[in-house]
Amino acid sequence: MSKVSIQGRALKYGDLVDTDVILSGKHLGVTDPAELARHAMEGLDPSFPEKVKSSPIIVGGRNFGCGSSREEAPRALKYARVTCILAEFFARIFYRNAINVGLPILECRGISRRVSEGDLLQIDLAKGQIRNISKGEEYQALPLPDFILEILRDGGLVEHVRRHRRSARSV
Repeated sequence: MSKVSIQGRALKYGDLVDTDVILSGKHLGVTDPAELARHAMEGLDPSFPEKVKSSPIIVGGRNFGCGSSREEAPRALKYARVTCILAEFFARIFYRNAINVGLPILECRGISRRVSEGDLLQIDLAKGQIRNISKGEEYQALPLPDFILEILRDGGLVEHVRRHRRSARSV
């Protein structure tokens, strides 16, 4: 992710979307990004890989990403080309894992009631502002702190640490 603004269409899911339906345990050993992407959300929505091509923003309800602490779940969504996840609130370990793999994620009260499947959204991660272009509405999410924006800009925590180590060696 190299920018702070994201635009795309909404794919809606409900409350309590757990990591087992985001990525089944039988795919945890998969390391190929394309293969992980093919299995993203298959426990909940087998047509997800096709839908995400035109709707790269997931809108969820309460406790999105609950369940096990598998980092592969947000990674599979990122490889499937999801550009951002918006939800009422996230399971804390999923939230952190998403940031670690470089997948933007914002909490916004009421988002699941306000956004419809297919709505065109524009998101400013730094300000936490979400514009629903389809409905002419604006919503306020919790903005991401600068240090998280920096991790996302670097492509995730591993790349962020590598960048800082390289810059420290060159001084």
